Amino acid sequence: MIAADGAVSAAQARRLRPPAPVPEEREFGRLELLLRLRRNPLTIWRTRHFREPIVAGEGLFGYGVVISDPDAVRHVLVDNAANYRKDDLQRTILAPGLGEGLLTAEGEAWKRARRTLAPLFTPRAVAALAERMTGPAERTVERMSRRRDGRIVDIAADMTRVTYDILAETMFSNAIAGGAEAFGKALTRYFETQGRIDPLDVLGAPSWLPRIGRWMARPAISFFEAQVKTIIAERLALHAGGHRPGPKPDLLDSLLAARDPETGAGLSEAEIGANIVTFIGAGHETTANALTWALYLIALTPDVRERLEAEIDATGDDLAAAALSGERLAFTRAVIEEAMRLYPPVPSLSRTALADDLAAGRCLIPKGALVVVSPYLLHRHETLWRAPDRFRPERFLPGAREGIPRYAYLPFGAGPRVCIGQQFAMVEAVIVLAALLRRLRFDHAGAEAPMPVQRITLRPDGGMPMRVRAR
Repeated sequence: MIAADGAVSAAQARRLRPPAPVPEEREFGRLELLLRLRRNPLTIWRTRHFREPIVAGEGLFGYGVVISDPDAVRHVLVDNAANYRKDDLQRTILAPGLGEGLLTAEGEAWKRARRTLAPLFTPRAVAALAERMTGPAERTVERMSRRRDGRIVDIAADMTRVTYDILAETMFSNAIAGGAEAFGKALTRYFETQGRIDPLDVLGAPSWLPRIGRWMARPAISFFEAQVKTIIAERLALHAGGHRPGPKPDLLDSLLAARDPETGAGLSEAEIGANIVTFIGAGHETTANALTWALYLIALTPDVRERLEAEIDATGDDLAAAALSGERLAFTRAVIEEAMRLYPPVPSLSRTALADDLAAGRCLIPKGALVVVSPYLLHRHETLWRAPDRFRPERFLPGAREGIPRYAYLPFGAGPRVCIGQQFAMVEAVIVLAALLRRLRFDHAGAEAPMPVQRITLRPDGGMPMRVRAR
């Protein structure tokens, strides 16, 4: 089963393979596997993982099943999702910084949070927010345009800032204290420390044994906690005075006002805080990474850049309307989707089976097994894509996109726990990319190609130095 990619031009065929770890044939010993998980989990995947739809057997975590078959993926994440909970290692990594937010909560706590937040991300709600995204995007372009022409900057940091500013304005009515730079530094520290897999957690060592990553992440976590307390206290004081930050309730207002329809109880301060950090952290980090990789890939492909600039120049001034239309910026959206195929913001999803199961009629999954669905593997799997390691945005244009199996492409996950903000993120990314490319050009300025590294999300190792020039 190969996804349709459409006709391939000579220019497309010449495109270089974007950087990624080269998989090996050989098996890894226990110690080497632990080291690879610690340094960069992307390097644990061997050649067979990119060729076989299902790989199962005993491993570091006990019996494990790595699934790259779209039908089996659907079974685990959608049809029988109730049989699979987030595994303990994933929660160990995420919970210290994100608490019991939407990404980490289970059971009734997760259902209550999902019900509370869902109305903020309906198509109508996102359409209303899109106009407010253009302001931060345009201000970012103005700021970058004032720099010396040809200056080299870390574009990853700039993308973190603009997505933070958009989230602050649209979801929190600019109530986030501390500013983009402080929060960006705290997030980077968190992902680089807590985001590394600790061998002690893999080996099931007692929780009281110190983990160096957790210790090093403590200042970032303390920063998050302090910011959350300030945000909540200031908003409660505003409410007590009979005021609100804008004409309509924002995410923070909704969290504070949420009530369980069965008990009438509101969310605890810890639950509110956890969801604030989840949206500020995971909500803008993933979009920032997608934009960073997209700009890098565009810099490698002059034919893509030329086509993008022509589309954006013909769009007009109303980028929000163009991003929402689905047609006027179709190639811009396709570039972002292809960037997320090669470099999925969240490269791995893992679950623990609660009972024996049979996926897709042929994959036996025993109770207690670790089940891994890796978007990174799926998106580069040789049975699902033509030239899977090549950058070809045309895959996602109308006429070709329909040939992509639904569960072969999972940049936002799938099933009940699919990313609640996926439409928000896509509209945001299209607006920002269009605003940038309408006035600026970006060329990679690093001495070496950037290597993707998994630190919960998929980041360029060492940042993304790029030379920025006016068009």
